[in-house]
This record gives sequence, C-alpha cells and structure tokens, in this order.
Amino acid sequence: MPLHSETAELQAAGPVLRPGDPGYDEERLGYNVALDDRPAVVVGASGTEDVRAAVRYAAAVGLGVAVQATGHGVSRATDGELLISTRRMRSVRIDPERAVATVAAGTRWQEVVAAAAPYGLAPLNGSNPGVGAVGYTVGGGIGLLGRRYGYAADHVRRLDVVTADGRLRTATAEQEPDLFWAVRGGKGNFGIVVTMEVDLFPVAELYGGGLYFGAGESAAALHAYAEWTASVPEEMSSSVQLIRYPDLPALPPELRGRHVTHIRVAWSGDPAEGERWVRPLRAAGPALRDTVRAMPYARVGSIHHEPPGPVSVYDRNAALRELTPAAVDTLLGLAGPDAGQPYFAEVRHHGGAYARPPRVANAVAGRDAAFLLFSTSVLEPGGLPVVRAAHDGLYGAMRPWSTGGAFVNFFGIDDTGAERVRAAYTAVDHARLTRVKAAYDPENLFRLTYPVEPAPAVR
Repeated sequence: MPLHSETAELQAAGPVLRPGDPGYDEERLGYNVALDDRPAVVVGASGTEDVRAAVRYAAAVGLGVAVQATGHGVSRATDGELLISTRRMRSVRIDPERAVATVAAGTRWQEVVAAAAPYGLAPLNGSNPGVGAVGYTVGGGIGLLGRRYGYAADHVRRLDVVTADGRLRTATAEQEPDLFWAVRGGKGNFGIVVTMEVDLFPVAELYGGGLYFGAGESAAALHAYAEWTASVPEEMSSSVQLIRYPDLPALPPELRGRHVTHIRVAWSGDPAEGERWVRPLRAAGPALRDTVRAMPYARVGSIHHEPPGPVSVYDRNAALRELTPAAVDTLLGLAGPDAGQPYFAEVRHHGGAYARPPRVANAVAGRDAAFLLFSTSVLEPGGLPVVRAAHDGLYGAMRPWSTGGAFVNFFGIDDTGAERVRAAYTAVDHARLTRVKAAYDPENLFRLTYPVEPAPAVR
C-alpha cells in the first residue's frame, strides 16, 4: 500500500506496513528478537526499485534506514524509523566457467551452497547456512573455508548498492573504488547492497563434524585443541564451544542437560589426511559423541548445527592473539563445567589466509588475530544487567591475550558505541571509513547499524 506524508509518498510493489497493519510483526521480526523494535514503516522490498523508493522516502521525511534479510545481526533499535526487509529478494545465479555466484539481497547461504554444489563449487559461507549471504559478507565473513581462502569479503567481485541519494551504483575495484573498499567490511553504513557477485571455490567435499567431550574431559580436550591449532595446515578450519545444553527431549540423550566441550572441524583437503589430523583430538579422551566424517559440502551446516530462530540473544566477541595454557585455564574457569555462567563461549581458529591481505584491499581488520573469542546468552525478561556483567567479567579476564580488536559480524546489541565500533578497524581504516561515509551518506541516513559517523566537513 502507498504511504503518504506531508512531504513525500512511498509506493512499492512489496508491502508497506505500519504498526497495527496485518503482517507488520511477521515482517519486522527476524532471527534475534533481543530488540523488540517498532519501526514507523516496514517496507517488504520485492526488488531494487522498492529499495530505492524506500531510501528516497526516508531521506525526504527524516527517518533513519535499517535493512534486514534474516535478522541475525541485530544492532541498533529501529523504533520510529524505517526498516527495509529484503527477504523477498532471493535469487542465485551460478557461472561455473568463471566460478562466481550472483546473489540477491535476501538470499541465504544455504541457497547459494545448494546452487553451487552440482558444479563441485562452494561459497565462503558461514557456520550457519541460514544466515543472509549479503549481511554476512559485508561484515567480513568468517566461515569453514576461511583459513584456506580468507574472509568472504576478500572474494567479492561486484556490489550493486543503493546509496543515500537513492541512486543504484555498481561498485568494483575499478568503478566507485572507495565505496567498494568501504562496504566490504563496513557493514551497512554506506548503502544497501541489492546484488553481489562473489567467488566460488573447487570444494565438493569436507572431512568434518564434531567431537563432544563431557565435563570430565573438558580440560584435556581444550588444552589439546589449543596445542593442536599451532600446527594444523590451512585446509583445516576449526572451533571449540563450551556449553551446557538444556535438558530438552529434542537433543541427543548423551548431550541433554550436560556441560559439553564441542570441537568442530572442517578439513577441505584429502579425507584420509584429514582423518590423520583429527586423531590427536580424538585421543584427548572418550567422546560423548563423534560425528566427524567425510561429507558433501552441501551438508556443511551439520558441523555446527546451530539452532533455528527466533531467539533473544546477547552476543560479545574479542580478537585473541594467542591461546596459551594460561588462557585456556582462564577460559575453563569462566566457561567450563564448574563456572555456572549465563553464557556459552566459543573460540574459532584464525590465521592462515585470514592473516593475508586480499588482492583488492577492503576495510576488514583483525588480520593479526590468531583466534576469535565469542560468547552468547539467551536473554530472559529483565535479565540483561546480569548477563552484561557476566560477559564483562569474561572479557576482562581474557584481556591479557586480546589484540584489543573485535569482529563486526559477531557484534551484539551492546556494540553500537563509537569506541566498540572503532575497535573493529585499524585507526587508518576507521578514519578512511568516516571520509567515505561523508562522501556517500553525509546526513547519516544509514545509522541503524554498528555505526560509522561521517567525517566532519573540512572548512
């Protein structure tokens, strides 16, 4: 339906919804419902022209603009503002000769994985294939092929972006190069990506899965994992999660209600060699469950088997320069079987191709990190202060091993302050981001994200 104001009219092929309209709640809510937002307008964009119309309308009436495909990356509240939902804009086109995929704004990684698999190709998707491909990529993109090939943002060839003036711009290394640099790593601060073209890689199979260790083996397993990461080749991506599973019938009986140290591995080389590399982890002790096996890449989502939404969660993260025995002991004390904290913690192994600069420079930082520390809590009503204090304690205790940085894709609802956003970039890159912001969005229309403020005008 059209939306009128005293200064502008918004017409779109997709639904235009306001509070109280049928379908409003379904359109505004996504995976993470930690912020129960009430946007003034929700536009269910059916295509690029709807996105352009919504952006022009927001600029005319003075509303900030947020964009959402799946709602995994909830950041700043959109109450009273304009939300563009891209969930209808879902398409994938594979060019097997060039080994690239052209992906529309609302497409989920599972759709790209499925489309590429018949050609023996794989994208640089994340651990959860239900995540939106575009939002993940413009935030950097840390996945199960990353140590071998790098960040997803390192392998973007083209972006079609609607900027704050309502224009559709094509950004590549040669065309709009500043915008191309900034969007790849700068998240949603510079416009709305409606289409992207990304590289695919010749990976048809993985040797991967999970090793689940009980409380009695937690210390041995985590120390073994930390030592093991020092020598594994780049074909091996991995992580470890310390979690107490709820006592739910839907879970495997051997995990239900137990504290588990869950080591996840994804080897993209020869399966027999992968099996040899996993042996030291299996030797850490008897496992409650062992799901590591050869699998088609299309089954990559089974490795982390992350829960479907909607959920209300609080997230934090930090980049670590090392995972020493002392760091392991500290983490065990805070997130191990006896900690009793209201979060679960995860460590992802970086290095390898993550540490190398891409062929075409982008804004992604964290290339000096050896590991990513991530923690999350399920939020209950009124529980935020306790959860926030617990996460503060975790990251304060782990500070001796931190680089001081963080990763944008793992930010949460507390990570919208200037200092936290600045920590995700080098000082030089953050200053450049503010200049690009001033050039493409001087009025800060796209402020409902992990914000980069436009640089002050030079007088």
